[in-house]
Order: sequence, then structure tokens, then C-alpha cells
Amino acid sequence: MAQKSTIYKVELSVSDMDRHYYDIHKLTVAKHPSETDERLMVRILAFALNAHEQLELTKGLSTDDEPDIWQKNLSGELELWLALGLPSEKIVRQSCGKANEVIIYSYGGRTAEMWWEKIKNTTTRFDNLQVINFSETDTTELGTLASRSMKVQVNIQDGEVMVGVDDSIVYVTPVKWKNTDH
Repeated sequence: MAQKSTIYKVELSVSDMDRHYYDIHKLTVAKHPSETDERLMVRILAFALNAHEQLELTKGLSTDDEPDIWQKNLSGELELWLALGLPSEKIVRQSCGKANEVIIYSYGGRTAEMWWEKIKNTTTRFDNLQVINFSETDTTELGTLASRSMKVQVNIQDGEVMVGVDDSIVYVTPVKWKNTDH
């Protein structure tokens, strides 16, 4: 019998001084049986960093042809494709062909660095691709904050990110490995 996803209820409050975006999102997040708390929290952080009224969590790990998070415009065109982890070059290429903008949030310490060394030269042709890395220390700390019902406060200013859950705060410094060219 297959394990079912665990449902997390998240009230996400985003204060993004860099983009002048301030809102509260009530999210129902399905955590796949193979997903770690660390990955779940990276997914919530990626949502916060790109928060928009049309941003949506997708089926994520349960499907290969969807990103973890996407944003479609009113005509159904994919504006933003957010992927987590270390996707293959093929997935990166396909994603860049499907969406106006693609952001990959990599994490995993040395493994992420080796993945980037291997893939970075083949990604230079994608003007719509950004790659942002989170340190292993930051994501490990984020993973410890996960609980089935959370009020998460994310403050973003000058590229620095503060994530608060209850009385705990984790500071995250995203590092841009590749910027979009447009």
C-alpha cells in the first residue's frame, strides 16, 4: 500500500522590502512521503521569495512534468517555473522552453556545488534561467522549524532573508549562481 502525503497547514506572511510585496498566504502543502522537512521548508521559502497572487504550489515530487511551484498568467501561459534541488540538464532545458522565467533553488552543500560545476556551462544559453543556492547550514536549520501547522513570517530586505516560525528565527543568504540575462 502506498504511503499518502502528509498535509501541512501554513500561514505564510511575506514582507518583501526588495519587491515591495506584503501579503499573507494560507497554504495547504502536501508533503510527499519521500520529501524531507528540509525540502518542505525550502519549498515554502521559494514560494515566499517569489510570492504573488497567482503563484501556486503544484503536485511537486509526484509528477515529472511540473515544477514544485509555478505562476501562470490569466491566459494559462507559464510565466514562472520554480524548481528545487538538482535537476538534470534535460529538465533544465525543457523547463526553460516551457516558461518565461525559470528559477532553480539548489541546496545540499558539496553535492549542489558539484552539480553546478557539471551543469553551468550548458546553461549559459538560457537567458530566462536563474540558479540560486542555499547553504547546507541554512536549509538544515530551516528543516528543524517544520511542523504540521505553522505560522511562517518571511522578511526580505537587500537580498537577506529572515524566516521566523513561532519563537525560532533562521537567517538565510541566497547566493545567485546564475542570473537571468533579461
